[in-house]
Amino acid sequence: QVQLVESGGGLVRPGGSLRLSCAASGSIRTINGMGWYRQAPGKQREFIASISAGGSANYADFVKGRFTISRDNAKNTVYLQMNSLNAEDTAVYYCNAQIVATSFSLSAYWGRGTQVTVSS
Repeated sequence: QVQLVESGGGLVRPGGSLRLSCAASGSIRTINGMGWYRQAPGKQREFIASISAGGSANYADFVKGRFTISRDNAKNTVYLQMNSLNAEDTAVYYCNAQIVATSFSLSAYWGRGTQVTVSS
């Protein structure tokens, strides 16, 4: 069984920063791409950023250089550094990973999410 657990969310003032973490654990053979998504109240889940096993990153246009995705393969962990946060960034942030389990099956896994609230 594979699990993704996010952490690092919370309440931050406009203009502030947060660093989210997502750790994968369980019966893992290989982790391919990892990424972050978010879902604001009343809106669909949207893509934020992804990073390959080799470190190549892709970002949604709205990130505009404010967010940086990174990963530590030794720790099976992906990070999202978020700067210059504003109220529109308020959402539940979800981690996603494409994981090959020890059974050699490839599946997409999701974490349960971590709440980020930007408010003064």
